[in-house]
Amino acid sequence: MYKLTFGTPEKHVPSKYCKNFNYVPKSVNFPTENISFRVNNRGCVLSFPLDNDAQIYGFGLQLKQFNHRGRKLKLSVNADPVAPTGDSHAPVPFFVTNKSWGMYVDTARYAEFYCGNQMNSAFGGGQKRQVVKEEGNRLAGISTDELYAIRQESDQTMTIQIPGCQGVDVYIIEGDTITDIVSQYNMLSGGGCDVPEWGLGVLYRCYSRYTDKQVIGVVEEMQSKDIPLHIIGLEPGWQSSTYSCSYLWSDLYPNPAEFMKTMLSKGIHVNLWEHAYTHPTAPVHDALAPYSADTLVWGGLVPDFTLDEARKIFSDHQKTLVEMGVDGFKLDECDNSDYTGSWSFPLSAQFPSGMDGEQYHSLFGLLYTQVMMEALGDTPTLSEVRNMGALAASYPFVLYSDLYEHQDFIRGVATAPFSGLLWSPELRDAASREELLRRLQVVVFSVQCLINAWYCPDLPWREFGCEDEVRELLKLRVRLMPKLQEAFHIYKATGKPPIRALVMDYTDDKEVANIDNEYLFCEDLLVAPIAAGQGNTRDVYLPQGDWEDFFTGESVQPGWHTVTTEGIPVYRKRG
Repeated sequence: MYKLTFGTPEKHVPSKYCKNFNYVPKSVNFPTENISFRVNNRGCVLSFPLDNDAQIYGFGLQLKQFNHRGRKLKLSVNADPVAPTGDSHAPVPFFVTNKSWGMYVDTARYAEFYCGNQMNSAFGGGQKRQVVKEEGNRLAGISTDELYAIRQESDQTMTIQIPGCQGVDVYIIEGDTITDIVSQYNMLSGGGCDVPEWGLGVLYRCYSRYTDKQVIGVVEEMQSKDIPLHIIGLEPGWQSSTYSCSYLWSDLYPNPAEFMKTMLSKGIHVNLWEHAYTHPTAPVHDALAPYSADTLVWGGLVPDFTLDEARKIFSDHQKTLVEMGVDGFKLDECDNSDYTGSWSFPLSAQFPSGMDGEQYHSLFGLLYTQVMMEALGDTPTLSEVRNMGALAASYPFVLYSDLYEHQDFIRGVATAPFSGLLWSPELRDAASREELLRRLQVVVFSVQCLINAWYCPDLPWREFGCEDEVRELLKLRVRLMPKLQEAFHIYKATGKPPIRALVMDYTDDKEVANIDNEYLFCEDLLVAPIAAGQGNTRDVYLPQGDWEDFFTGESVQPGWHTVTTEGIPVYRKRG
């Protein structure tokens, strides 16, 4: 790993706010002399040649695209992106290639990445490369899809525009496989996160308008029917004000201390929904006001969590919830809303620390999780957050989304690990028995087993009469918990993600370059989900190795297979 400094970097960058940042310089083989740098009226620009067969992965949680070669992306923070343009509620300016190197760009700006554009070498002193003339002309397409298809031309360049700044630090990371590179990137932020085994169990988020008695009823029903349950999540209804937040218990929970005592006596952990926009009725509102942005969201303050004063005020109040027995939080709406109702603060917002809204959007999720970790103290957790960015691997928070396309959710399982992120393809509702079970199958084989019934007045599986199948799948999850926790121990020690896209471990296998619907689970399993609505048949690829069916133990040869099953195809790599 090697750091390069171009121009004058900004003050507010992710590495400044990474508590365990650990850069150890080491020489690299990457031809750093080929990187050109210039400042223009939009900020600064980096460019360098790409190998013709280089494939590009990463850039955070990308639900709409897997391999980004030939695409242009703007890493803006947005809930519910509609196209593969780089928008994400967890964008990360880090990418990896199949050519033994990756790059982290240490910026909180909405950087633009052109992953393979052609440059005029006569302009701006760029790298001159040989121009290869083609014989004849290409035939014009007869549809817009043909006309504007992604083309991997020869002699292409990666161009990175970083707006609003005069310089940037860049880290080149090298390794034999993508997993090697990503692991080093994760170690740059202090390694993976510690999680308690119960955090890897079943989390059921209750209907938002349930009373305390109805929540207790859900717990008692699931326990009486031998349906595994480890954590109960309470949605906005637990608070007296929610948009913005009061952080005070509502009338639905007239005796919160007694409610918490009941949950703990049943062996159930409690996870509370919230966001950081602070309502005037919140006990911390007036104290936070001097340490908040110049704009409000839903009438609430936006605390500047880069300031020690704001962090302490906010976390001290959250500690009162932890002292009651709460050991998990769902940190919502700390992203942005260009596509979902135009809430949140503008990019022009100003914060007391000197940050603007663009920078704070990029850092908001990371800073918020740090504050909540301060509130939790020594209490272990595996919680949820809606926004994460660069250098986030050491925080035990899992991403989720308001989107719900199942194939996108499966793709997220494969793309999040490229960038040191954890992702939950949560189950909410379903239009059929088949959809519910297909979604739950993926949930069971993910980092967090999350059923989010926040808008479902009844248990989601009851109307489809598939309680037995749900029980069986959740019991399978319980059997997987020790394996997954061991994978998290490895993640903590080495940075190796517990779940990985196939191309991460099998980087030299050209067959896996674009497989976004299979993934590696822990150290020895390959999972190939069947998406809801896709029937019972799919093609599965197994890389080189000695494989067996996870459920039957039957040997399976590497290569392509057509599989038909109502279950989920899973394979164990022997040895």
